[in-house]
Amino acid sequence: MKKFKRSMLALTVVAALALATACGSGEEASKGNTQTASNSSQASEQKEEKKEEKLSGTIAIDGSSTVFPILEAVSEEYNQVQPNVKAPVGVSGTGGGFKRFVIGETDFSNASRPIKEEEAALAKENGIEYIELKLAFDGLSVVVSKDNDFVDYLTVEELNRMWVDGSDIVTWKDVRPEWPDIKIEFFSPGHDSGTYDYWNEVVLKKTDIRKDAQLSEDDNVLVMGVAGGKGGVGYFGYAYYYENQDKLKVVAIDNGNGPIVPTEDSINDGTYAPLSRPMYMYVNKESLKRPEVLDYLTFLNEHVGELALEVGYINMPQSDYDKNAEIIKNAK
Repeated sequence: MKKFKRSMLALTVVAALALATACGSGEEASKGNTQTASNSSQASEQKEEKKEEKLSGTIAIDGSSTVFPILEAVSEEYNQVQPNVKAPVGVSGTGGGFKRFVIGETDFSNASRPIKEEEAALAKENGIEYIELKLAFDGLSVVVSKDNDFVDYLTVEELNRMWVDGSDIVTWKDVRPEWPDIKIEFFSPGHDSGTYDYWNEVVLKKTDIRKDAQLSEDDNVLVMGVAGGKGGVGYFGYAYYYENQDKLKVVAIDNGNGPIVPTEDSINDGTYAPLSRPMYMYVNKESLKRPEVLDYLTFLNEHVGELALEVGYINMPQSDYDKNAEIIKNAK
């Protein structure tokens, strides 16, 4: 009897131990499942947070007033995607922008001409490595007042005679005898402008501009100057004419093959000669180490063509933007 009780007791103990073990295993399994679910939820939340993470910072951009409308449009669009990245666009002129860029003050420098040898040398001296990207085409536009009803076109040779230092042309009658005896007022971009440099090269043949020309780095000042009187004449990027067609009349230019008006087609195919030219952006390679700079530049290259069209410039073929993308990829 005692032996039976001991056996029953042993069985009871074993059963109790088995039950305890089973309960413990169940609790551990439940605890493990809860932990796994918790880890999975946390990973999902982290993934979602990473997905929603926004970039921040400030990008320094300066340079050409001609390129300004394009970059202003890019920065406005980019702000919709990355509102915490500030990318204001300065307008120091092409030369003024390069002065800052070659000493490392800016990330991007907009230019309406290629960088000069002396500017490139200063950048090298200061350890600034950069890449050059083409953004769009511009047709440097010669304009007169909307009230001017006699100037239909000008030849490149006439432009040279009118604008060079020492010119004896004072009135429109001096340009062509059939035109009225109205005093000409000359309006030009300033010496820091890439537009001035281009005009100086292709029209003035690298001689000085006439002393009575009114110079300004602000193209809006030039617009108002030309529009303000019947005798006014000036030149600037196509976008500023495009925006002010109600006040200005664009002048066709004859380079020897008949008068050509700047249009999307004539600028893009080069028939608007010699005043068609590409727009540039120079990028400090060191700046591309910052994620917001690289992201902005990638966004710019993907959208600058369509935005250039919106603000009055001419986009390049897609193959050119593909080349830009390869340059950016190799530089970062």
